[in-house]
Parts: sequence; structure tokens; C-alpha cells
Amino acid sequence: MKAAICQPQMGKEALLGLLSAKSEGERAFVFDAAREARHRAFGNKVFLYGFLYLSTHCRNDCAFCQYRRSNSSLERYRKPFGEMLEAAGRLAADGVHLLDLTLGEDPYYVETAGFHRLLELVSALKETTGLPIMVSPGVLSAEQLVRLREAACYQETHNRDLFTRLRLEQDYDRRKRTRLEAAGCGLLAEDGLLTGVGESAEDLADSILDMAREPLDQVRAMSYVPHESTFPSTAGDTLEERRAHELLAIAAMRLVMEDRLIPASLDVDGLEGLAMRLKAGANVVTSIVPSGCGLAGVASKDLDIENQRRSVAAVVRQLGVLGLEPALPGEYRAWVEQRRRGEER
Repeated sequence: MKAAICQPQMGKEALLGLLSAKSEGERAFVFDAAREARHRAFGNKVFLYGFLYLSTHCRNDCAFCQYRRSNSSLERYRKPFGEMLEAAGRLAADGVHLLDLTLGEDPYYVETAGFHRLLELVSALKETTGLPIMVSPGVLSAEQLVRLREAACYQETHNRDLFTRLRLEQDYDRRKRTRLEAAGCGLLAEDGLLTGVGESAEDLADSILDMAREPLDQVRAMSYVPHESTFPSTAGDTLEERRAHELLAIAAMRLVMEDRLIPASLDVDGLEGLAMRLKAGANVVTSIVPSGCGLAGVASKDLDIENQRRSVAAVVRQLGVLGLEPALPGEYRAWVEQRRRGEER
């Protein structure tokens, strides 16, 4: 396994070896190598993302999402802009490096007639906080994309059959094209995977290699969290197994894409799960949510929010325990500018 990790360009067979690590010792070796790779690219610095869930309405009926269109038992909201600006100001004052503005594919915002309202909010957030804004609005037209600054459009899997079962009535190629168009417009582009939705180690390997070939700035893996309104996890698959797949995927991404941003999300296990994801090679903490604002998470809509365990202060304390620290103001922008200069060359 050591020879595989040291290969400058990892092939599928070597990657499968990493993703199939079973014993505690084998996994520890993979995670150690991933942390070394992270240190080469980023030192001990970690970026922090504040999370703003603007709307829990969605036109899609994704089988894995509690906010799917057909879930009539869910209480939904569209947050007033004033509340979003107040929450964003708190996050900025606490020291986040980016604001992740997320919404379901809410027709109110993503269809042509209302898209200007989303642009108005993005502009107001930038003016109020001075921070970069990542928007996760799902599939948009090329014309709409050029009017945003950063864009996330997750694939969940690169296995077309599995994609069809996860994202009902959606087009695989259109979603991928949207992400590539975002990158082509000069936006920061992100892709992400779910683990525990029926994928094999080979599926994960194919997805990671596909991501490595795309001009992505950020890649992620997250464990699937089942809800009453979504499909059950893979038969025989436990939460521990889903976590193990996620952690190995994070480590493998780091080893294949050393200089990319790889998040550790607070949305799956809250603060308790942060250390294991950072130890696997992640270098971004996402889903930092201010308490008292009525904002939801995605996979876990209220986990650790009101007890302030998804705050910047709680995250920074955990980073210190691990010998890590939040990046200084401006270091995130410096990374972005360096990436863009590299792409221009």
C-alpha cells in the first residue's frame, strides 16, 4: 500500500486498494499519508465556511433528501433577506472565510423570473460582509451562471444508474455540464459524493478519478443520513460503515488531489465528528451555522445548532486540540487568486 500512496499519479487499481482498506492499521496508514499531503499543500491552516440555508423549498424529488418535493410532512421556509444579512454579519464577525448560500432548487429563485432576487441577495451579502459567497442553487443556465461568483453543483455519484435512482427525473449530463460551465466562467466549482447510497469501492474510485480530471477547486464526500421521507441506507450498511467509506474517500481525494479544498462537514455528526474528518485529510470546516437564526442544516437540519456547537468558537477549540488553526484573514483569497492564476497559465 505504501508504494501506491507514493505514486505521483494514482491509477484506479491503487486507488481501489486505498478505498478497500479494512483493518484499523491500514486505515491509519492511509489517513497519515493524507494528512502529510494536506500539510505539504496547506500547512496547518484550515478554512471556515459559514452556512446560510436560504430556502428549504425545492422542485426536485431526490430520493436521498429530506427536503424533496414530495415530503409533505416537512415545515419549510424562505428566509427574509434581512434575517439572512443579520446571520451573515454574525458569521463574518466570528471569522469565517466564506459564506455558503444554499437553497433547494426553489422555483421562486432559480427560474428566470425570480433569479434577480437571488442576485440581489448575493450582492448584498458581499457588500455587507466583504466575504466571498458560494451559491448552491442546483442546475442553472449558462447565462445565470456567469452572473454568480462561486457555484456548487454536486453529482452525489458518477455511476449513471445510481444517479438515476438518487436524483429522480434529473439529467446526469446536464448537471455535469452546469458544473463545467461554472468552471469555464471563471467561477470556483465544487463537486461532491454521498457514501452509503449503494455505491461500490469501484464507483468511488471512478468518481474520484473523474473529479481529478475536472477543473474543480473543491471536492467533498459526505455520509448519507437517512430520514423517514428518504430511502433507507444500503442493506446491511451501518452508520459506522458509511462513515468509514466517507473518511477513506476524503483521504483518497487528498492523495489524488493534494492541493484541492476538501471539506469536513458538521452536518452529519456535528462537532463530535469533526476530528475524524480532519484526521482523514480535510482542510475546510463547513456548515458552521449561527444559533438563534432559525436556519436549518441539510443532512441534519438542527444538529448542534442551538447549543452553539456549530459555531466558529467551538470549531476553533477543536482545531487547537488537533494542532491545526484557522487561516488568517486574506489567506483564503490568496488561495483563490493563486488557483485562478494557475488556470490562466
